[in-house]
Amino acid sequence: MSREVDVAIIGAGTAGLSALSQVRRATSSFVLINGGPLGTTCARVGCMPSKAAIQVAHDFHRRDLFERHGIDGADSLSLDQTEAMEHVRDLRDNFVDRVLSNSTDHLGAEHLIDGYAELISPNELRVNNQTIRARAIIIAAGTQPIVPPEWAAFSDRILTTDTFFEQETLPPRIAVFGLGIVGLELGQTLARMGVEVTGLELGERIAGITDPAANTAAIEAIGRDFPIWVNARGTIAPHGDALRVHAGEREVEVDAVLAALGRRADLNRLRIDRLGLPLDHTGLPAYDPHTMQIGDLPVFIAGDIVGHRPILHEAGDEGRIAGYNATQAKPVAFRRRTPLAIVFSDPNIAMVGTPFNELDPATTVIGEMPMAPVGRALIMGANRGLIRVYADKRDGRVLGATLVAPQGENLAHLLAWSIQRNSTVVDLLRMPYYHPVIEEALQAALRNALGQLECEIPTMPEFETLA
Repeated sequence: MSREVDVAIIGAGTAGLSALSQVRRATSSFVLINGGPLGTTCARVGCMPSKAAIQVAHDFHRRDLFERHGIDGADSLSLDQTEAMEHVRDLRDNFVDRVLSNSTDHLGAEHLIDGYAELISPNELRVNNQTIRARAIIIAAGTQPIVPPEWAAFSDRILTTDTFFEQETLPPRIAVFGLGIVGLELGQTLARMGVEVTGLELGERIAGITDPAANTAAIEAIGRDFPIWVNARGTIAPHGDALRVHAGEREVEVDAVLAALGRRADLNRLRIDRLGLPLDHTGLPAYDPHTMQIGDLPVFIAGDIVGHRPILHEAGDEGRIAGYNATQAKPVAFRRRTPLAIVFSDPNIAMVGTPFNELDPATTVIGEMPMAPVGRALIMGANRGLIRVYADKRDGRVLGATLVAPQGENLAHLLAWSIQRNSTVVDLLRMPYYHPVIEEALQAALRNALGQLECEIPTMPEFETLA
């Protein structure tokens, strides 16, 4: 059996659904192909259930401040882990239902196929023994957690984000392998929910931080909740009913392991090699991030499969760009938004704009402000962390920032919007800052950067003249 459509979309996650929103504006001749459960990675096993768990853990953790605040009864508080995880799943199911009710629930069999697609050529694919020929193909296939094959012998004690939120109870002791965004968030969450956690990171930096000073601040702050082993090439061996984790001279016994080593797509099943283009070390062909087109083929790619920025808003942007261009005679190149990544740890960690490791030291100044003396943070019992703002010393343009700070998620957005508008240090200092707020720490970091600029600075830099 075969059929023809204008556009075939592989994957009904955030990128695929975003692509579909654009495709439907141009044509009704499309098909959406999805293998596995419907509902986005974010809603099912990613950002939404993790934030629900983080909120529970944060609320329970606040009890540690009660005695100092004069609030009695902290010692009598307890967390029912079973009820907590059920609450997380209830919220998760609600988020998934919202996604489905606004997308695939309204697609009939003509437009939605349950199955795994296999590419035949740049214009053809096969799914469930059906051949589909399309004028354009959008590859937005999802990803699966990476689990080392040598862990298969004790796979019943390995958790991933695909299985973690299904747990009715939590293991008393757990090792988290990989302290990127997911590993760090869930590691701290588990520790605050009463689990004995040990975190292992293969490199020296956590959460994707490239700024060494910010990395040190993050490890010091979050290391209060659980031990963080960096430069740790961990191995696991069964030990009775437990698992023994080794990393150099360090050793710990745990009941389970959370694999937070990233995610990858099943490219072998997809047969992306049949596009006839050279593949990089990840198994993907080159693509244009401004058009999402692969080479000069009528094939576009978007979402987590790309692996560049596996973040929901980036997947959505890529999907919309791919969907738009898949229906055009000639692809249009779009400017991408300012890079923004946030870790919902406590304190928040955020990276905005140009990463530290891509800055030119000869032309960059760094405005810095530690959180320790910040009044509002002290009142909150959260005065740990560091703000680092990067600016071009030749013209004062804000280039990027790394934040380890309470309410860093909000500061990061202010900076991302400013960077996208090419704002300077002076521009930001001319904005109003209330007192006492966390934003005053950003103001202090900007003032620190101002004093290092080599461009012409007004006599009263924080005010515009009326003349």
